[in-house]
Amino acid sequence: MAGTSEQFPVRVLGGPTALFAYGGLRFLTDPVFDPPRDYHVPGGRLTKTAASSAAPATLGPVDVVLLSHDEHPDNLDDSGRALLADVPLTLTTPGGAKRLGPGATGLADWEAVELARPGGGTITVTGVPALHGPGAREDVEPVTGEVVGFVLTGEELPTVYVSGDNASLGLVEEIAGRFGPVDTAVLFAGAPRFPQLFDGALIVLDSAQAADAARILGARRVVPVHYDGWAHFTEGRDDLIAAFAGAGLLDRLDLGERV
Repeated sequence: MAGTSEQFPVRVLGGPTALFAYGGLRFLTDPVFDPPRDYHVPGGRLTKTAASSAAPATLGPVDVVLLSHDEHPDNLDDSGRALLADVPLTLTTPGGAKRLGPGATGLADWEAVELARPGGGTITVTGVPALHGPGAREDVEPVTGEVVGFVLTGEELPTVYVSGDNASLGLVEEIAGRFGPVDTAVLFAGAPRFPQLFDGALIVLDSAQAADAARILGARRVVPVHYDGWAHFTEGRDDLIAAFAGAGLLDRLDLGERV
């Protein structure tokens, strides 16, 4: 498949949410747009500390939502759920598709769908493995749930990886083996931890691991998301900049538009 390294704007809206146009379609990742508030979840509380930089009504049409998982409000909140009703297609986990119903399609690991591009041609979206915590899948998923990442490819289009809430560099290596080098990697970071989960171990990449993932993927550009706006994120913008600078990869870091 012929590709290109041409870059395209990625608009980072806060938390895990980013908007980008690719192959003539508009994609939105994990939509969260509620105002700052507390969410009561099994075993504790999640606190949103900052508003998103845009409201759903200002985004314009969205063709596809790439939803890493539907079970946590810091990846899909009430406003995000309402937005899904106006989006033709939501790609997510197989279990999430069952819960969300019509308009949602589940992707198992390495399962792909083809999307028609305006004017002809297709975009292939492949579901890729993600693990929302440390250890083996059979130990992690009963606690934090099923998660999926995505790789987007197409004729004369750059290769794009959207990690979702993934904590495993081993899985990143598998993805790189199939799709690398990657042109744009949208990496979920923020180093979230909870004392009551996995003895406080990371449940998504920290900043140093995000830089490692960039190297493993051979990513020409990394757009980090999922590192601000929530109290359980323990690392932010400055940590990402420091980690990428320390790894000699600062020129690949794109913090996105926050307008």
